[in-house]
Amino acid sequence: MRLRTVLCAAASVLSALPLLSGCGDGTVAEAGDPPLVGVDYPRSDTDFWSSYIRYTPEFAKQLGLALKTTNSQNDLATLSGNVQTLIVQHVKGVAMAPQSTFAIAPILAQLEAKEIPVVTVDTRPDTGRVFMVVRADNRAYGEKACKYLGAKLGGKGKVVMLEGDLSSINGRDRTEAFNECMAAHYPGVTVFGEATNWDGAVAAQKLQADLTAHPDIKGIYTQSSLALSGTLQVLHQQGLLVGPKDRRHVFVVSNDGVPRELKDITKGNIDATVSQPVDLYAKYALYYLKAAIEGKTFKPGRTDHDSTIVQIRKGMLEDQLSAPLVTADGGTYSGVPSLKSTDPSLWGNSSG
Repeated sequence: MRLRTVLCAAASVLSALPLLSGCGDGTVAEAGDPPLVGVDYPRSDTDFWSSYIRYTPEFAKQLGLALKTTNSQNDLATLSGNVQTLIVQHVKGVAMAPQSTFAIAPILAQLEAKEIPVVTVDTRPDTGRVFMVVRADNRAYGEKACKYLGAKLGGKGKVVMLEGDLSSINGRDRTEAFNECMAAHYPGVTVFGEATNWDGAVAAQKLQADLTAHPDIKGIYTQSSLALSGTLQVLHQQGLLVGPKDRRHVFVVSNDGVPRELKDITKGNIDATVSQPVDLYAKYALYYLKAAIEGKTFKPGRTDHDSTIVQIRKGMLEDQLSAPLVTADGGTYSGVPSLKSTDPSLWGNSSG
């Protein structure tokens, strides 16, 4: 350890020489090396995040970035430790997707103190500063699901909303928008909101209880594809997993746009989803990290990639990417256009 300390001290004295750097992790960077960025994956146990993990190195290569990755497994303490690791590895920027958005501020403050820019993906911190948030409009997810179900149910009946984690801005946005839309446009629809903490088993258990207590439920909005398997299993057990022309059919709207959802729409197992652009999440997270490293800045307004940058608060810009409603027929529902589930432009149709 003493020898290593001496060597690092010597390197700092000779810092004018570009070949001597990176003593924190034992690496030697050469002049002209691509900028090193860190990406923390929030989890790897879903089709959505597995696709994100697959896309990230592809876009890093395209953008000329070197990559260090970690996986926080949906745990804030692990994320904090991973950030420490990335700092030691001398990354120039960090992309992360904190699933608990209310408690991330201390980690962001530490990175800001180190002058390491941060891009958050999919989620937006409740407090703290980041260079850019890359995310789709999650309130629009709830509104699109509401309008689709409202149209299909003729503005009356009972629906279950399998909520995400309300400690996450995503869960709150989708839940609040769905409820507000139903109250404003379809007051004849009764909504049973069920907190699931993004847990498919919990979602299935609560859906089973709701269908037992209210066998006349005709609609389900599941805020994540995490709950898809359990939802279909419960419907099958109840004899309700039937085609949309059958009077027993329960209309299901999911959220993510993973390959299975698109296939289930085509088969008639579910009716719609909102496709989160996971490929663009990976692309633009890295795009904005590179821009931050290069000293570029951005302002609110339309972008050249079919999105809008909005200012959430001082020091917080969000690039809101497009996330279309997807249905079997590509129709328009309560003014909301949709894409067909077989549309080749959907990432879920090109994902392995």
